[in-house]
Order: sequence, then structure tokens, then C-alpha cells
Amino acid sequence: MKDSVAEEHLYLAFSHQCRDSIFPLHTSISLFLLSYCDCKLFKVFLVPTGEDVGDQCVTKNLAGDLEVHLISRCQLPVVVQSCSLPAVVVKDDKFCRAGLSVVLRHIIQKTFEADPSKKDVLELLGFKKTCLKACAEVSQWTRLCEISIPLAVERFLTASPEHCQAIPPDILLLERKLGEPVRVHNDDKIRRQKLQQQKAGAKAAVPVLGKEATEESKPGEVHEHPPSSLELSVAFSKLLAQEAPDAINREAPHIRRTKTSDLPLLDHVFAEGLYFTVADLVLLPCIHQFLVSSKKQGKNLVNLPLISSWYRRVQEVPGVKKAAGKCNMELLQLPEMMSAPEEQLQDSSSVPDELEEDNDDGHFIGGPRPTMTKLMENGIEAKFSPHPCPGWTLDWTSLPSAVSPGEGKMSRDRALRKQQQLNNLVAAVTKLAKPGDVIVDFCSGGGHVGIVLAYMMPSCQVVLIENKELSLIRAKDRSDELGLNNIWFIQANLDYFNGTFNIGVALHACGVATDMVIEHCLRARAAFVISPCCYGFIQNTVKFKYPRSHQFKEILSYKEHMILCRFADQTAVQLPPERRLIGKQCMGLVDLDRAWAAEEHKYSVQVISMEPESCSPKNNMFVGIP
Repeated sequence: MKDSVAEEHLYLAFSHQCRDSIFPLHTSISLFLLSYCDCKLFKVFLVPTGEDVGDQCVTKNLAGDLEVHLISRCQLPVVVQSCSLPAVVVKDDKFCRAGLSVVLRHIIQKTFEADPSKKDVLELLGFKKTCLKACAEVSQWTRLCEISIPLAVERFLTASPEHCQAIPPDILLLERKLGEPVRVHNDDKIRRQKLQQQKAGAKAAVPVLGKEATEESKPGEVHEHPPSSLELSVAFSKLLAQEAPDAINREAPHIRRTKTSDLPLLDHVFAEGLYFTVADLVLLPCIHQFLVSSKKQGKNLVNLPLISSWYRRVQEVPGVKKAAGKCNMELLQLPEMMSAPEEQLQDSSSVPDELEEDNDDGHFIGGPRPTMTKLMENGIEAKFSPHPCPGWTLDWTSLPSAVSPGEGKMSRDRALRKQQQLNNLVAAVTKLAKPGDVIVDFCSGGGHVGIVLAYMMPSCQVVLIENKELSLIRAKDRSDELGLNNIWFIQANLDYFNGTFNIGVALHACGVATDMVIEHCLRARAAFVISPCCYGFIQNTVKFKYPRSHQFKEILSYKEHMILCRFADQTAVQLPPERRLIGKQCMGLVDLDRAWAAEEHKYSVQVISMEPESCSPKNNMFVGIP
């Protein structure tokens, strides 16, 4: 066991306690993971959302053997006050991790770093350690686990009896997802084994959760035998660190010759597929509360056979029952259920359109000319405002090396272009900023923009927000080297930042991220300087629909707008000049739509071309002032 280097503080919201859960459910989920990992590395603080919460009602039987402390919102570290909880920060530090998925992934990584024998804990992060890594703004699965289901269950529990008759749509969506075929890395081999098993009419041997399981799992746990199937055999072999039986590993020649398209599909064992991950630990406290409440109301769960099976199966995982016991969760023993008849599922399984993943395959046929002509006929063309300070440049040679983007692993040419891009953004921000302003560098990456701003404007406070941990750690190292004390770092999805600020900045915010940054700035009534990127990744999401502005919506359909977005990415230097010119015009039109949408919120917005234009194929820049 390694010694902890620096004490980390975990801040969890606390609204109320009901039966065996603490609300909001994000807090129950965090405490459940700490119990499952047997992690004591964090000092845990509960932050009451109301005024009338007493010590005695919070600390009694809350989190098993975890010691928890009460702290008011105004006592939180400054960097945490700008974030939605849960949040983790190293004591007296300026680096904060916020949001459920980011915090849970951090707990898992710290647990493994402190005790590398806990390989089962690291496996919770899934294949390539990507489980719940994609942010909820763009990943439907992360959004469902992290946001939609916890909120749906909380609403279900607080609704009056007449309003909670129906199963929440998000629960039905999870039921449907558990019925979809599983895709896992190297699934070809497992599907061939399944075909061989089917041909032989035999059932795969399931590892017996007996002596070895009891030794590896926790004392006092009782394991039922899960139903026999190849998927269960593979899943539980991995959980118990056992090899799959030899008979399963040998394939007959006719099985090896079978086309991949003719192989049987794999069934879900756990939430993400075959393997137990942190997604299961996120869903368990939520689904448990939903099932307990449904049982009390006498609801028939016949419409949720897959969720019921999943709930029983998760209890078989070594360590789950002990963690539940520590958190005073009395897990239900549900009976085996057959799927409901088709007609019974008709009404209950309708999922609203807004919860459906956009089925558009993203292939939009045709070039941009008809769409551009249609806009021109309505008097709309790409417009670029003159650059406010085209010759302005930082004296890069006089700046410390840690300020320069060349500090990273960049070629000299690329570092020069990055400096030129920064000249444009810093010039625009310098004209807008006043002493004492808070400047937020959204999608900050390694901190190229934020570090220059913090160094050049010591009278301003600069906050870097980035979802990728390694990028932000690199930025923090550069800041420490410079001794900057006016800079903070937040690893979080944009939606978890709710602080007040004066200027929002983003260099090459990818696809929809540009619109998310604009929305944050509009909400805060902050000025913004943004350079968009990856127009081809723009698509309708739960929060954003395209086109954005009233004028464009009256003329273009979604598909027509998407054609503009796809061709706006055609600006690479190796393309023919005529093609690049059309790409630049498409960029200008997409950004004009965004500018007009912001102007509907009483903003003045200019779309400018960076100087020199060769600094980047994506050389547009917005400057918006409320």
C-alpha cells in the first residue's frame, strides 16, 4: 500500500436522506463506489443544500465506516464554489475535478495507485479505460447513466402517487438498451465460441461462485448461481480472474470458416455489455431506489425483465453486497421474470423522441452550392468584419519558455502557427478585459490560451476548464513553473461549471462545443472570443438544434445546414484553392448563423478572420459583447 502524497477533499451535495439513500443520488453513488473500492483516501464533506440540516441526522448510518464532515457552501474552496458537486480538490490546491463521471473515475484511479493489487477496481474503467469518459453533452450513454436516470428516479420518488403511475421514459430506455446486441473488443472469438456451443447444444460451464469466489469476495456474502450462458461464463471468469474452460477455447474448423455476419450476437450481462464496469455501480443505487419504491406501490415489474435480471446479476459480483451493507442498502431479492407479452409492452416501452438517439447516419448527399444559392437568393452571404488589430503580436522572444506553446511536443512550424492564433485571441481579450475580471478558457487543452492570458494579465483571474485530465495536468505543471497565482484548473464537462465570469475564451472548440461555450457566455452575460473548429462534427443534440438563428431556420432545413457544416471542414491546405474558398464561405455561413443566434440575446457579434489566415485552416473568430 502506497502512502497518500497529498490529502484530497471530496465534496458531496446533501439535500435529504430517505430510507437507505442520501439525495441527490449522485452523492449516494459516490459513497457506494467508495465503499465498493474500500477507499479511505479522501476526506469526505457533505455540503447541505438547505439551511436546516443538523449534524446528527447527517452523520448517523450514512456511509458505513466512512467519516463524513459537514461544510456550508460558503466555506468551500473558491474553485469548488464555481462547480456543481460532486467535486474533488487536493487540499489548498487550485486543481478541481467536478461532475459525477470525472470524480468516480478519479476515485478508481487513486484507489489503484494506492494499492496496485486492486486490479479489479481498475477494471471498472472498462476497455481502454474509457467507461463514462465521453462527456454527457455528446455521449447518449454517459448522459443516460450520469444525468438522466438519477434525475428520473429522484423525480419518480418525489412525485405524488397519481403522478408516478408510469415507468419513467429513461428507465424504459435503459431496458431497451439492455436488450440491444453487445459489441465488445475482439467479440469475433466469443461469438464463434457461442456458435460452437449452440451447434453442440451444450451450455457453457459457468465458474462456480463457491470457494474461490468467497475467498476473493467479502465475508458473509451469499452468491446464487447465475444462469448458464457463454456470456455469463466470460463475464464471471474475468471477475474472478479465472481462465475460461479449455473446451470453450477450441473451435471446430467449420466454426472458424463461418462468416462474421453469420455469427450469433452477444447478450448483455452487465450495463455496458459483457463486463462489470463503473456504469453498473452508477446505476445500481438509482435502480435500487426505483425498484424499492415500485414494490411499495405494488407495481408489476413485468415490463422490465432485463433490468430485473441485471439487478439480480449485479448482486452476484464479489464486493457488491458488502458495499451495499456498508451503505445500509437492503438489496431486494427479485424473482425470475419472463418477458412481458408484446401487447403489454406496447404502451410501456414508448420512449419519447427527445430521448432517442438521432438515427441520421450523417451522410448528406450533394454539394453546398444549392444551399449557398438558396441563402444568396434570400440576401444572406458570408460576412467578415475587419480585424480590430491585424498587426498586433506578443513579443514571444521575451516571454519565459513555459508561456510559449512550443513547450509541448510541437514542431517549430506548428508552434509558430499556434503563436499566431494566440496573438489574435489575446489581442481581442486585451481590448475587452478590465482589472479584476474573471476570464474562463473553455476546452483549454494544455492551457495555451489560459496560461498566456494569466501571465500577461496578472490583475485578472483565469480559469481553465478541460475534460481531459492529462492535458490539464500539463497546463498545471507549466503554470507552477511560472509561479502563477491568478489561475485555477477545473477538470469537468462544461455543464458542471456554473461560476460567474466576465469573458469566455475558446481556441478551436470542437463542433457543438463552440455552441456550448457561447451558451455559457450568454447565460453569464459575459463577452466572448471564440475560434470554432471541426464543423463536420456539428449535429443536433438534446440541447442544441440547427440551424441556430431565426433567419437561417426560416430558409434552411437541418439537412441543408448540415451540408454547409460538412463542407466547412474542406479548408485543409492540401486541397485545391477553389475547394478551400468554398469551405471558407461555408465556415462563414455556419458562423454567421451562430452570430445571429447570439444577437437574438442582445449581443453585438463580429465574425473575423484571424491574421494571417495561414495560421490555421480553421481561422474564423467570434468576438461577442453583451
